[in-house]
Amino acid sequence: QLQASGGGLVQAGGSLRLSCAASGRTFSWYAMGWFRQTLGKEREFVAGIGLNAGSTYYAESVKGRFTISRDNAENTVFLHMNSLKPEDTAVYYCAARLFVHQISPDEYEYWGQGTLVTVSS
Repeated sequence: QLQASGGGLVQAGGSLRLSCAASGRTFSWYAMGWFRQTLGKEREFVAGIGLNAGSTYYAESVKGRFTISRDNAENTVFLHMNSLKPEDTAVYYCAARLFVHQISPDEYEYWGQGTLVTVSS
């Protein structure tokens, strides 16, 4: 089970940190991803992290602004979002899949409930 938190309203240029807490004892077996979705659009990949924190992946639209990290001891993955833009406004979801990172949301087995990020201009 995944529980996402940390969303909110922020002005353009601001920062937010999303957290996703996982239950269970095998968190370190799972590649983790953050995705986002707006009304009428498909869910899109934002960032991913492999089993160890050395492997990270980003969508071009967030590269250099967002950072994904994980704490396997705390069963938590984070998304640090800086220099936020109005186009980053979306519901953000964390997701987990066994072992190997993938970009497609269809490849993920477990999903959190989503947390809303709103960036005002």
